Amino acid sequence: MSKPSFIDLQIAVTVIVVAGMLWFFLGGGMEQKAVDSLQEVNNKVASDAVTRYQMVKRNGSLSEICVEAGFVASSYLQAKDEPSYKQWKQTERDDCARAGISN
Repeated sequence: MSKPSFIDLQIAVTVIVVAGMLWFFLGGGMEQKAVDSLQEVNNKVASDAVTRYQMVKRNGSLSEICVEAGFVASSYLQAKDEPSYKQWKQTERDDCARAGISN
């Protein structure tokens, strides 16, 4: 039995790389990456909404605080983060009650 040549090794590596790429693109790897990326974006939007809420809470009117709490709750709903959504819906109810706004 002869030793594999450099060309044989190159072909084997190429076949492995192509097989891996086919698995990734056709086997759902690309789709999962897209789902993960979208979730990251939704999480970032929610985080940014909390930052805006904190700014409004320090500087805004009671009605602005109520509205901003609603935006935060909506962003967690979009991110499908139920515990945070539930918490922020309560914050929204509390802030809106302080502002005299029923929701």
